[in-house]
Amino acid sequence: MSTAIAFSEYGAPEVLRPSEVTPPEPGPGQVRIRVRAASVNPLDVKIRSGLMAAAIPARFPVVPGLDAAGVVDAVGEGAEAAVGDEVLGATVGGGYGEHALLEGPVAKPAALSWEVAASLVTVGRTASRVLAQLGVHEGRTLLVHGAAGSVGFLAVQLAVARGISVVGTVGEHDIERVTALGATAVRYGDGWAQRVKAAAPQGVDFVLDASGAGVLADSVALTGDSAHVITIADMSAAQHGVRFSSGGADQAGESLSELVRMATDGRLTLPIWRTYPLAEAARAHRDLEARRNRGKVVLLP
Repeated sequence: MSTAIAFSEYGAPEVLRPSEVTPPEPGPGQVRIRVRAASVNPLDVKIRSGLMAAAIPARFPVVPGLDAAGVVDAVGEGAEAAVGDEVLGATVGGGYGEHALLEGPVAKPAALSWEVAASLVTVGRTASRVLAQLGVHEGRTLLVHGAAGSVGFLAVQLAVARGISVVGTVGEHDIERVTALGATAVRYGDGWAQRVKAAAPQGVDFVLDASGAGVLADSVALTGDSAHVITIADMSAAQHGVRFSSGGADQAGESLSELVRMATDGRLTLPIWRTYPLAEAARAHRDLEARRNRGKVVLLP
């Protein structure tokens, strides 16, 4: 048997409880890992609370966790990994446990920490995907709302590396951190649009909203075209003619292997705010819900 964190009803973080489960068996192309680190994502919180029940109906009990990293201890037919390999990837059936299944695992370089390896999958793919969907390229100006959050933080770095001028809205305490990435950071909140115009007198060509802070109408006005605005966080997107980007078949952008290479050689940084023992998953969710974190939250079985 193996220990996992699961919930059998929607609710507050306290519904997350340790459970004894049978270690899953890998299917074709899958591997099972002994988990060394599992990332906690905002989507985990939304699923647990029931906010995503209509879009992602639960089959209780649910083991949360979109991505994890660990050591392979079983392989399915056709899997591109061997027992003993250190890998990371997207989970099948949840990552909050001592064991997890990964689909399409990617090798973890020795120089990459377990915490970053587990955290890079969802946020890295999301940042890369939305930039590809926007079609923003060298010489243009991109506004990133929520530039200090994990997806925004990576999107800023990917854009700057491509010669794109980036303006990011952030809290006062994150201005220096985002400026250090090569972006122009401005304070979010009332008057943000005027501050962006002052920071980018040449105008804003594209907008990525990673904040969900009710900024879509003014973002469309800034660009003059709703097709140049995309959000990963505001469910009112359709009301503004804006695309809502979620995962799925359209995963254009850098491959996970390329993102791993960039993180390993220092071209991409992903701050880890705090790690928690697996048994403290509820506390990790509480901290994420309260937005205490300034970086990724990670569970360590």
